[in-house]
Amino acid sequence: MLPAGPLVILEGLDCSVSAGESLAILGASGSGKSTLLALLAGLDVPTLGEVWLAGEPLSSLDEDGRAALRARVAGFVFQSFHLLPAYTALENVMLPLELQGAPDARRRAQAALDEVGLGERGDQRPRTLSGGEQQRVALARALVTRPRILFADEPTGNLDTRTGERIMALMFDLNARHGTTLVLVTHDPSLATRCARELRL
Repeated sequence: MLPAGPLVILEGLDCSVSAGESLAILGASGSGKSTLLALLAGLDVPTLGEVWLAGEPLSSLDEDGRAALRARVAGFVFQSFHLLPAYTALENVMLPLELQGAPDARRRAQAALDEVGLGERGDQRPRTLSGGEQQRVALARALVTRPRILFADEPTGNLDTRTGERIMALMFDLNARHGTTLVLVTHDPSLATRCARELRL
């Protein structure tokens, strides 16, 4: 059943995230966490207000322009991995580099897999990897272009506690070592406390 009037998901929200910062977005289901993440990344556009990404107002860009900006500055890790099943782990990680025309895509993708502890699994396809391994491939793919900002939407939601902890340890370690800004959507207050700042919806 459709709502009788306009559906307001986010209103009166004013926030900023500094370079190198880690921000956790928390809230009940349906509070707009994933919607906010999509707005910040330019995957969705707001009906009112303005979103700036890496110093650029997204309202000044069309869909192709927003996609090009994301490719230059952002990486994504989602709960459902979004790996291409016909590609090997290495090929999945190589993909964003190949789309950028990087001449050393294979070497950099292999280095990214090494960094997440999957250097020996590059020839495996997603169906032969565990959930935790698939999420580490997704993390390697997100970070292989050395993005300025990493958006993560419930990245451990489909994982057991131990594997989820390993994924988050990797994310925070890479965030600290490379200065990548981290914007994380989570239901887990204990995970949120590991971020420099929390935003509750």
